[in-house]
Amino acid sequence: MSYRQEYPRPQLVRNEWVNLNGTWDFAFDDQNMGRQQKWYLNNSEAFQKKINVPFAYQSKLSGINDPSFHDHVWYKREFTVPATWKDQRVIVHFGAVDYRAWVYVNGQLIGSHEGGHISFSFDITDALTWENETMVVLVEDPSTDETIPRGKQFWIEKSDAIWYTRTTGIWQTVWLEPVSSTRISKLKLTPDIDRGDIIVEFDVLGEFANKKVNIEISFKGELVVKDTIEVLEAYNKRAINLYNQHIFRTGFHHNGWNWTPETPNLFDLNITLSDADRQLDEVTSYFGMRKIHTENGMVYLNNKPYYQKLVLDQGYWPDGLLTAPTDEDLKKDIVLSKEMGFNGCRKHQKVEDPRFLYWADQLGFLVWGECAASPWYSEDAAARLTREWIEIIERDYNHPSIVVWVPVNESWGVPFIRDNKQQQHHSLAMYHLIHSLDPSRLVISNDGWELTRTDICAIHNYNHGNKDEKAKYEVYKEELSTKETILRSQPALRGIYANGFENQGEPILLTEFGGIGYKAGEDSGWGYTSVKNAEDFVADYRRVMEAVYASKVLHGYCYTQLTDVEQEINGLLAYNREPKCDLKLIRDINDMWQDSIIKG
Repeated sequence: MSYRQEYPRPQLVRNEWVNLNGTWDFAFDDQNMGRQQKWYLNNSEAFQKKINVPFAYQSKLSGINDPSFHDHVWYKREFTVPATWKDQRVIVHFGAVDYRAWVYVNGQLIGSHEGGHISFSFDITDALTWENETMVVLVEDPSTDETIPRGKQFWIEKSDAIWYTRTTGIWQTVWLEPVSSTRISKLKLTPDIDRGDIIVEFDVLGEFANKKVNIEISFKGELVVKDTIEVLEAYNKRAINLYNQHIFRTGFHHNGWNWTPETPNLFDLNITLSDADRQLDEVTSYFGMRKIHTENGMVYLNNKPYYQKLVLDQGYWPDGLLTAPTDEDLKKDIVLSKEMGFNGCRKHQKVEDPRFLYWADQLGFLVWGECAASPWYSEDAAARLTREWIEIIERDYNHPSIVVWVPVNESWGVPFIRDNKQQQHHSLAMYHLIHSLDPSRLVISNDGWELTRTDICAIHNYNHGNKDEKAKYEVYKEELSTKETILRSQPALRGIYANGFENQGEPILLTEFGGIGYKAGEDSGWGYTSVKNAEDFVADYRRVMEAVYASKVLHGYCYTQLTDVEQEINGLLAYNREPKCDLKLIRDINDMWQDSIIKG
């Protein structure tokens, strides 16, 4: 059975493509001898295993299900390219490969990539025979290296505490695409709701002179814009007005044509590139008119205060680990979250599959994008994180659901940031780098504590205690109650801001808390507090949320967490996504009235 057959790049769609997911030949190379022995030259004897791509060998769905360390692995498969593609360039795309990859086609090294969480591609045209082709991929994933971005992937062999099974190698879709040598590239879509414009930017690769670009924008099936550009340079930019002096298209009286979780309005975009007598390229995309900013201690969505009710989402599945078994599984997590009354999620220590972002755009679900952290700080670690963030923003910029970027979490990768100037500079560098690449979104410098310059004061506090620890609960409630008490708190024995930094009026959100442990199935494990049945689970959830909603300073939250993961049983859902209680009861609690306007 071939999994994950849906189109993998929803923000830039072309009609023709070939999916290479399915059964590949596979080999462990524990002695790291494969390159010396030239396994890339179609050495069939070396490839004694089979693997189901795009699942990592540690997962059940891979067909191998081996959680032990194997730092060097090889993939091989044969394929054919449609003969109708012969007059085009052929690109191979990898959704994500953890951590370093070298790609060979018919024995030729095509290219390499470092970074385990983002997409990359190579032009393989000149290596093709146009008969039976062979692709070989070598992957290196240093299991114990604490200076590479690894997130929740544990550097010790057995999962423990808050760390999980590793993901090595290919873990998102591999696919082929034919493209013209002259084509659309680097499509960038920036909404400006204050002017009613969508800013369309793109490059024309190849021979751009005397070409024409036609742009069509539709809203709910109705054509609203049709424009033609005479291409004079490779880079092109246009501001296209969509409101066109219609007040009900704006957010003045209601949400109008704008994108929100409650009204996830999307525009369809079609771009064609042609010369005098033929079409060279056609791409389709979509966008939402959405603005995010902060003001008066609050987060504003489309120029109105918006109270975020987020859930922490690790993005793990029992049989696929970081890879969702199906596209429907990605959608299901959003549907279940919204059913419980959450309007968004913080993807935790994971750059999520673009298909998840597609469903967040379509269904109306805010996303805080976060990258995997390295456990340790070094100059190499800083450089690696920087490179990944550049690639993340280039790939995911156009998704309206993403409203916040989180480059650092709980001082992971900067363990001495409290008073270490070098690590503080790294946090500041990431904050300013991301803003330099994407001025349209908010950036959190260090989600949890020891913040430097930041757009949101994001605080983690699990100190609510069990229901019989009444004094502890009262302290928790008091700490959350006002700006003064929350900024003085040290919930993990760490200050909210690093030395030399303080709150500059940015909104304060409680971005990790709860984590109530409840064993609803066969899995045993832990939570930050624990209960024994569904009734107590709901009651404890209400108790924790009452403390949050009583706060006069919090302008949103992110509850820990959506699902159980391996030994963690602190999810609202079990690891297999079975609800632990009637989800309507969770929604009723999330929907409790709270004053969403910060007064002071």
